[in-house]
Amino acid sequence: MYFKRVIATAIILMLGIWFAGCTDSAAHENENPSVEAASERITVGFSQLGAESDWRSENTESMKATFTEENGYTLIFEDGQQKQANQIRAIRMFIQQEVDYIVLAPVMETGWETVLQEAKDAGIPVIIVDRKVDVSDDSLFTCWIGSDFELEGKKAAEWLNRYATAKGIAPTDIHVVNIQGTKGSSPQIGRTKGLADAARANGWDLMAEVPGDFTQAKGKEVMESLLRQYADINVVYCENDNEAFGAIEAIEAAGKKVGSDITGGEIMVISFDGVNREAIRYMLEGKITCIAECNPLHGPRVKAMIEALETGGTPEKFSYVDEGIFSADQTVDVLNINGTDYEVTILTEESMSGDDKNR
Repeated sequence: MYFKRVIATAIILMLGIWFAGCTDSAAHENENPSVEAASERITVGFSQLGAESDWRSENTESMKATFTEENGYTLIFEDGQQKQANQIRAIRMFIQQEVDYIVLAPVMETGWETVLQEAKDAGIPVIIVDRKVDVSDDSLFTCWIGSDFELEGKKAAEWLNRYATAKGIAPTDIHVVNIQGTKGSSPQIGRTKGLADAARANGWDLMAEVPGDFTQAKGKEVMESLLRQYADINVVYCENDNEAFGAIEAIEAAGKKVGSDITGGEIMVISFDGVNREAIRYMLEGKITCIAECNPLHGPRVKAMIEALETGGTPEKFSYVDEGIFSADQTVDVLNINGTDYEVTILTEESMSGDDKNR
C-alpha cells in the first residue's frame, strides 16, 4: 500500500541520518541497492483460480507479464487449483505478508465475505478480476474488472436467432444443448442465462444444460453422454472454447458432422472466448460457427487501477471490457440487443493476419 511504503522510506532516511557518523568504508560495506530497490516496488498478491482453460492461461500470462520487477512490482502468484479453500488460504497468506494489493480471480461468486473482511481490516485493497463475488457489502473489495457474461450470452443467442430467421429455420426445429462452465461461476451464470432467456423467448427446444467445467476433457465427456441421450441435437452451445474442442471431438467420433447446416444433418457449435489459434482454425474450417469474445488480457487494466489508487484516485467500482463477436459464416453481420447494435466480425483466411491466427 502507498502509505506503508512512505513510512518505510521515512524509516530508511532516519536510519541513514543516524548512521551518518560512520566511516565511508563502513557505509560502503552496508550499501545494498537490491534491497533498496525491492522496498520501492509495489507488492501484488494474485490468487488465480486455476489453469482450467486456454483463456485462464492467457489471463495468468497477462498478469505475470505486467507485474514485473522492471515495471516496479513484486508479484506473488498463487494457483488455487479450482478450489475456493486454496484461494482463501492464499489471501490470508497475502495479508500476513503485508502485500500492498490483493488481486483475486474467484473460482465462484459466493463464500468470500469473511476473508475479504480480513483484508479490509488489514487495510489492503482488493481488486477482483474476471468473475465477480457475491457479497452483501461492496466495500469489501475496491473494484472489479471483467466481462459482461450475460451480454456475451445474449450476443451468441441472438446470433443464432438471426441466423435461423435468415435461413427460414422454424424455432421448433432448433434443438440445442448447453455445455455449461463451472457451476456457480460468473461466466456460467451469465452465459447460461443468455441462452435460457433466448430459448424461452424464441420457442427453441433447450434439451439439456450440463456442466462441462470449462475443460476439453469434460466437454468431450458431456457431449458423448448427450449424443447417447438425444438423437436430434443440432446446436451445441459451449460456454468456452475448450469445451467446444471436446464437444467437436465427441461429435466427429460418433460419425456426425460439425457445421452450420443444421437442417441438413450437421451439428452447429457456438462458443465463447476466441483466444487461441485452435479456436480460430476451427472457425475458419466451419467447425465452430460463432464465437462471442471474452478478452483475458487484464494485466494492464489492473495495473491502471493500481496506478490510480497510488495517486489518490478512485477507479470505477465496476469496469466492463468491450468485446466483439466473430463468425466465418456471412449470414449475420449485425446484432441488436436492447437497442444497441453490435457488429459481427466476419473472419476469412484473407482477413486474418499472421498475428491474428496465433492469438
